[in-house]
Amino acid sequence: MKYLTEFRDGAAARRLADDIARTVTRPWALMEVCGGQTHSIIRNGIDQLLPPQVELIHGPGCPVCVTSLELIDKALAIAAQPGVIFCSFGDMLRVPGSQSDLFRIKSEGGDVRVVYSPLDAVQLARANPQRQVVFFGIGFETTAPANAMAVHVARKEGLTNFSMLASHVLVPPALEAIMSAPTCRVNAFLAAGHVCSVMGFWQYPPIASRWRVPIVITGFEPLDLLEGIRRAVRQLEAGQATVENAYERAVTFDGNRVAQALLEEVFEPSDRAWRGIGVILQSGWRLRDDYRAFDAEARFAVEGVTAPESPMCRAGEVLQGSLKPNQCEAFGTACTPRTPLGATMVSSEGACAAYYHAGRFHQLARAGGVLAGTGS
Repeated sequence: MKYLTEFRDGAAARRLADDIARTVTRPWALMEVCGGQTHSIIRNGIDQLLPPQVELIHGPGCPVCVTSLELIDKALAIAAQPGVIFCSFGDMLRVPGSQSDLFRIKSEGGDVRVVYSPLDAVQLARANPQRQVVFFGIGFETTAPANAMAVHVARKEGLTNFSMLASHVLVPPALEAIMSAPTCRVNAFLAAGHVCSVMGFWQYPPIASRWRVPIVITGFEPLDLLEGIRRAVRQLEAGQATVENAYERAVTFDGNRVAQALLEEVFEPSDRAWRGIGVILQSGWRLRDDYRAFDAEARFAVEGVTAPESPMCRAGEVLQGSLKPNQCEAFGTACTPRTPLGATMVSSEGACAAYYHAGRFHQLARAGGVLAGTGS
């Protein structure tokens, strides 16, 4: 911890990397859960600082990326309807559906608007009582409280022209699904600090114990991530599998109980389809019966929409950590930020976008040799 409290420079990063190199004696694969962490790792070259025995695997931690193609097509069907104001955060507008995206719907006359808070969509519903206002609510546990508050406020105010197309996914069931996969190579997890700032980490000890996998909660700055990697490697080398909080300045064991109470009031657990992965049981939230009147899927009768994935897009393998973006044949050629085949190339937290913008088009040699599949 002294590195995080005393230093904020490259020398501190080197000390942490050297400590990891002195500790590691065999190959280990660590998965960072959050897309923001992936971007920090690639942008700052953290993986290139590590000894070749330590591989970083990029997990399904980008909420835009794991939103199913089917749900995106439902969003497009709703946004194209007359009389609808469809609201979304900006990073969803270019995510491709099976035939279109929200930008194209907007160019064809749909009223698609970028908002910066779900409460902005509630305000639009107040100001446009003759229009149906729909908010595309996606995300992990981090963004869920604000979305729950929007629905709570709309119900309290009797806004019958507001609804939400909800696509919330949860981290703990995803960790379970990753560990139960027959091809799983994950030896330890770096858990997302912002998720744990809301939910705490009381759900994680049973996972660490059941699968004998260390879980280290960390932040997003380079030194945060290196400290998380250092702790995870130390546990692995010692044969331990516990939950460590390396992000104490923002995370407590219990988390934000007020936010959790609101989530419990508005949402209930449900099975959820993850793009490129499939259905993970009890891995999402849907609106409870008391709030079901604000469910846009039911209001606009789009429950039956289905869509196939592009056969060229290997984002599912990227999201499961079995493929690095630059190992995909379409990466940087048929699939670019301007011509994306999947959400991992579009999203600001997508692993493919991280590799593209960092110029990681090829597998590069590292000090100590080449480690196949590191993408470094």
